[in-house]
Amino acid sequence: MVVVSVALGGLLWASTREGAEYYKYVDEVLLDAARYQGKRLRVHGDVAEGSLESDKASLRYRFKIASHAPRPAGVISAEFHGIPPDTFKEGAEVIAAGVLAADGRLLADKIETKCPSKYEAK
Repeated sequence: MVVVSVALGGLLWASTREGAEYYKYVDEVLLDAARYQGKRLRVHGDVAEGSLESDKASLRYRFKIASHAPRPAGVISAEFHGIPPDTFKEGAEVIAAGVLAADGRLLADKIETKCPSKYEAK
């Protein structure tokens, strides 16, 4: 019985550790970037105005994720390879998921954007 419990506990620990992903705002990552290097992150912010570069032929996107009020100011460079959501554009609220590289760039493999403001009450 003890062996089964230990085995199940070890399996659960290993499976949750591999799939662990930190959810952080830009300013939180910048406060301790070394801690998050090489780890999976979901970074929340806005696509900074004037920062979006795309090569639609190769599906590569480079952009900056910026904090928005009331959070402290901060910016992280990000790269994404794939098909982004239709609402992905400069100024859009975004959550980019990926790995923080040693140079501080977020190498994103997934992007989510907030629904357009047309759904908000007027």
